[in-house]
Amino acid sequence: MKFGGTSVGEAEAMSRTADIIMGYDCQRAVVVSAMSGVTNSLLEMMSDNRKEVPEYLSWLRAKHLDAARENISAEHMSEYLDELEYRLVGLGRLIHLFRQDEGRIMFQDALSSWGERLSSLTLSYILRSRGLDSVAVTAEDIGIVANGPPGNGSADLLATEANLRRTLVPLLQAGCVPIITGYYGCDQRGRPLTFGRGGSDYSAAVVGYGVDADEVEIWTDVDGFMSADPRVVKNARTITEMDYGEAAELAYFGAKVLHPRTIEPAKRKGVAVMVKNTFNPQGKGTRIHGLNRRGSDMLRSVALKTGLSIVKVYSSELVYQPELEARIIGVICSNGVSIYAVSTSLSTLAVAVPSESVDEVCGRLQGFQDEVEAVKVKKDAALICAVGDGMLEICGVSAKIFTAVADVGANIELISEGASDIALNFMVGDTKAVDVIKRLHELYIGA
Repeated sequence: MKFGGTSVGEAEAMSRTADIIMGYDCQRAVVVSAMSGVTNSLLEMMSDNRKEVPEYLSWLRAKHLDAARENISAEHMSEYLDELEYRLVGLGRLIHLFRQDEGRIMFQDALSSWGERLSSLTLSYILRSRGLDSVAVTAEDIGIVANGPPGNGSADLLATEANLRRTLVPLLQAGCVPIITGYYGCDQRGRPLTFGRGGSDYSAAVVGYGVDADEVEIWTDVDGFMSADPRVVKNARTITEMDYGEAAELAYFGAKVLHPRTIEPAKRKGVAVMVKNTFNPQGKGTRIHGLNRRGSDMLRSVALKTGLSIVKVYSSELVYQPELEARIIGVICSNGVSIYAVSTSLSTLAVAVPSESVDEVCGRLQGFQDEVEAVKVKKDAALICAVGDGMLEICGVSAKIFTAVADVGANIELISEGASDIALNFMVGDTKAVDVIKRLHELYIGA
């Protein structure tokens, strides 16, 4: 079970989450995010040396005590206060180390993950106050192994599984409910390595993989995956059942329900993922598993990702130097820049990247001045992801979708088709993107 920041955001939310956990009579491990606003505050602390550490720690203390006083019994409060203070002192030391120039990179992920250490402790003591055997454990304690660049780590599933069988499974077998820090693992040197914003979803899937869970539940503040963003399409509906691939595509291309990588560990072992709303626990939610829906509805959902630009690289050498394309893409992707779509022709390579990365990308492409004739940028573009299991096997599906695009007077700027059997991705100008989403939903998903 994973509970996000809004699910542990304040006293009432903590109580509601505890009710949900207490309502289960089975072995369960719980992964939590930091309380709402805490991770952002830690990131701000790192970028602003003018913030006084004692004042900041006082704010954190008060935030967690507000949730604790209403939910932790007097019997457990003294012990909780001691442990809370111990962790706050540790955070204070880490901030001072970070503010030494040589320690910035080394301690950045450790600092940004500290909120989970406080929220897990608080929720664990709330459960203890209700008579449940519970313990707060960190990713270090149970051995979630991660590798990769800072801020964008990946779990080593095999190494983590071996550790969890030794550290976490015995707790579960003894009837204990561990409350685990989400969002990060540890590298080979034991240093925290975060999984990116929203990474607690991924943490839960990694834990589920490691303990052979029957199901991974992601408790958040929405009822599940929707047929479209309800802020855009008023009659969008909750999708009660999805295939792993459909959910992964939607998560990556704009549906802010799951961390995009949550599906990967679950799919490897066939563990179902259930998305539920902490504020509507009786709702059906969305169940994600190996579901073959081929031949049913053409579209299941349409997602929208804005804030993108199309960078076009022109070179007559592309056709004669196959490795040139690979080198150009490698340069564009360096320093963590994501590419959301790619299209090629005889002498043109077009990629969609975040608009804030365009200047950086164009600057790096200057290194190809002897091989590239021109670089042009199309700004203010939006990517639309139309998803349906097996949709591209339906004759004429692209024509139907692009007819809907034409209906609202939009031009298609870039197409990515065939890379996935379950999604058709294309880009339009962002001024028409919402109209396209509404039209597709109206024609092919409906009420």
